[in-house]
Amino acid sequence: MGSYWDFLSDNRSTLVFDSYQHMSYVVQSLVVGLIIGLVVAALCYRSVRWTGGANAGSAMAMTLPGFALFGLLSGIIAPGVKAAVIGLVFYGMMPILRNAVVGLRGVDPALVESAKGMGMSRTATLLRLEIPMAWPVIMTGVRVSAQMMMGVAAIAAYVSGPGLGGQIFQGLSQLGGANATERVVVATVLIIVLAIILDLVLGFIARLTTSRGIRV
Repeated sequence: MGSYWDFLSDNRSTLVFDSYQHMSYVVQSLVVGLIIGLVVAALCYRSVRWTGGANAGSAMAMTLPGFALFGLLSGIIAPGVKAAVIGLVFYGMMPILRNAVVGLRGVDPALVESAKGMGMSRTATLLRLEIPMAWPVIMTGVRVSAQMMMGVAAIAAYVSGPGLGGQIFQGLSQLGGANATERVVVATVLIIVLAIILDLVLGFIARLTTSRGIRV
């Protein structure tokens, strides 16, 4: 156990920087994924056919192995942060899209009709009624997405993505050498810690941004 503490102490500054990069680009990709997921959901949730297509497409996309996606991206885009972010946004938006569609379709149609009767436009009804009503379900998708993205972000080191994944890949490539196991274990534990912290923050944000009348 002492060897792990020694490695952590000797490489503290590097690990802190890698942790910051890991969290930073996961959060940024999550925000982009949330925006894209909401836009796509808003465009298709009123149509049964488009909703089915969105759900089927997201389910199929989730089965695509991370290495395969990042390998494909590295052949199209030069390996680096851009390829890593594109891959991460792709995975991150899927749970958000599915939950957004479920949440929007779950809004009571009577409330929507009442809003229309009061003269609210379709856009105003979506922004002021439907999205706020569906927000708890959407935020559940955001939290699921964030946890998944933390792990996928480590795989993104395959295309020279930033973060703690580089530590894991370096350790795996040096197994049997000095500090190889410590490097993998410490980086993995740090990713788990970051995932827990992000989930707690998102849980607080979800409660803060949910209307009191629909809080559980």
